[in-house]
Amino acid sequence: MAEIIEIRNLTIEDYKQLIETMRAAYKNWQGNLWSTNAIETLITKFPEGQLVICFDQKIVGCALSIIVDYSIFGDNHSYKEITGNYSFSTHTQKGDVLYGIEVFIHPDYRGRRLGRRLYEARKELCEKLNLKAVVFGGRIPNYYKYADAMKPKEYIYKVKTKEIYDPVLSFQLSNDFHVKKVLRNYMPDDIESHEYATLLQWDNVYYVDENVAQKRITRKVRLGMVQWQMRYYNSIDEMFRNAEYFVDSISAYQSDFALFPEFFSAPLMALDKNKNEADAMRQLAEYTHQIKDNFSQWAMKYNVNIITGSMPLLENGNLKNVGFLCHRNGNTEMYEKIHVTPDEEKYWGLKGGDTIKSYDTDAGKIGILICYDVEFPELARILSEDRIQILFVPFLTDTHNSYMRVRHCAAARAVENECFVAITGSVGNLPQVENMDLHYSQAVVFTPCDFSFPSNGIKSEATANTEMVLISDVDLELLEDLHFHGSVKNLLDRRKDIYSIDIKNK
Repeated sequence: MAEIIEIRNLTIEDYKQLIETMRAAYKNWQGNLWSTNAIETLITKFPEGQLVICFDQKIVGCALSIIVDYSIFGDNHSYKEITGNYSFSTHTQKGDVLYGIEVFIHPDYRGRRLGRRLYEARKELCEKLNLKAVVFGGRIPNYYKYADAMKPKEYIYKVKTKEIYDPVLSFQLSNDFHVKKVLRNYMPDDIESHEYATLLQWDNVYYVDENVAQKRITRKVRLGMVQWQMRYYNSIDEMFRNAEYFVDSISAYQSDFALFPEFFSAPLMALDKNKNEADAMRQLAEYTHQIKDNFSQWAMKYNVNIITGSMPLLENGNLKNVGFLCHRNGNTEMYEKIHVTPDEEKYWGLKGGDTIKSYDTDAGKIGILICYDVEFPELARILSEDRIQILFVPFLTDTHNSYMRVRHCAAARAVENECFVAITGSVGNLPQVENMDLHYSQAVVFTPCDFSFPSNGIKSEATANTEMVLISDVDLELLEDLHFHGSVKNLLDRRKDIYSIDIKNK
């Protein structure tokens, strides 16, 4: 009967067979085997990149991969860094290199060219996805036999010239991969290789850079934050004229983002002085879609991404505190305040939302947390898993002490999550609106605290309690360098073996 060999995508149902094969392939391995969660994450993030080879329907080999933006890592990286501390947060569909993170074949099935088939399948995937190259760090498992007599460089040379046989490197060289570099401490558990690895690459000669224009997008991003003066308006059109003035002004400085405060539209609650606080907030919600539509039009007209602060939205009988990210290409996305304050619930009947997500923009990946939400570090940490670069925090605070809570927590989020944090609120008094009469604000852009950033973690700040616009430039390249080469590595050094943060599905 003919033998049937098949290469297909890995599924989570294959896990038991996969681990049995891996255990056989790595008899002398001292590290951990692949966990169910890790395999499930890879399948979810990049199903095409997870391959198994079956011999008569039995899984006898595996090749796991992710896509990375190789310019972020360069040739000097460890396995831990390239995989985002084994979380695979480094995987991005916008990357340019297919990075191999695992290949193994059951020892009983070696010599049948099954490994070659997996490598060819990887190359075909690289060509299909129009990626520059296949890159990976390769073990040199026979090096321990020669470590006392020669350095890795000499060992690799002798393997190339076939004076020494290495079951991994010899095979990789025969499959058109070339050694770019020797890596130290690539995989600490690899005792046989003495923690050395060869960085290998196969170049896709059919690669066409179809996104040249997109890749020329500057890494310098300009932020514009409106420190909004609360004042009485006779109509919503009067408020719109004031808001458009600020959008126009920020656009004139060629800013990429305009940030408005939480509940900046609150003065409209004074249009009907006979309503109590809860009814006035529900009346304010009637303007929300009109405000969103106007801001979306201004985003396109003035070529600036607008974060609309926040406003009430009545949805399915629940009153929520929401805002809108109005992209300058015309798209609009909504975000919600997760944690409402005791006063928001008591006086206005607001309910917390349940959506937390990051947003891709033409000027970087961002997150948005409304006021009180920034005081809960779990939310920013969840966003950091998506590698946000800028966190925007529109807020509304009445007193200096409540402002300082937001300020100090925002500064901490910048350090913890290796991102820029921009905050702004409203100033002035609003005596016509109950429970919205006093306001305190000082807009700030916070940074991580490391050598490439201001030592106090403040990029720029506005004059406190003054109506104004704060314009500030941030350099996203500095964040990428900090992530891998900072004095400390807050994201990479997290002990995910003893703690983690997860989103619960509702």
